[in-house]
Amino acid sequence: MSDPSILVVEDEPDIAALYAGFLEERYTVDVAETATEAIDRVDPDLDVVLLDRRLPDGSGDDVLEHIREAEYDCRVAMVTAVEPDFDIIDMGFDLYLTKPVSRSKLLAAIDTLLTRSEYDDLVQEAAALASKRAVLSSQKPAAQREGNEAYAELVERLEDLDADIDDLGESLSTDDYRAMFRDLGEA
Repeated sequence: MSDPSILVVEDEPDIAALYAGFLEERYTVDVAETATEAIDRVDPDLDVVLLDRRLPDGSGDDVLEHIREAEYDCRVAMVTAVEPDFDIIDMGFDLYLTKPVSRSKLLAAIDTLLTRSEYDDLVQEAAALASKRAVLSSQKPAAQREGNEAYAELVERLEDLDADIDDLGESLSTDDYRAMFRDLGEA
């Protein structure tokens, strides 16, 4: 089994090299410094994309949109200096990391994303929404969150997903759980 593949999309060569250095021991790493390079390098075999939002020839948001429209089954972490705002709610990423990002935080994020790739779509969506809620809760005052319709919809969708996951959990027997976790451990 080959190492998971990571694409680092970062326009600052020093930061890109730093991230690649953090990751090369455990993963197969490629680097793209522009949106065009990133779009050219994304393929169906890619496991994780670490994506900056600001790129010299476009936006990381555009790269993310390309990945989702092409229906590539990779996890995406926005790794950016752009402070999160409510616009992130509708974006198709899985995690949002605000720079600067330490080696341990980057490795933990990739471990989280690789684990999530083993989940079904329902759990992946819930995990992504929970990440967005956590980022916005840490960055936006309660009054702003409470007055934002998109945030309220995010919370409501997450509650619906939690209920669906609970229903799924109740329908599984103890043997089903054991088999599921055994399969995840062998993956």
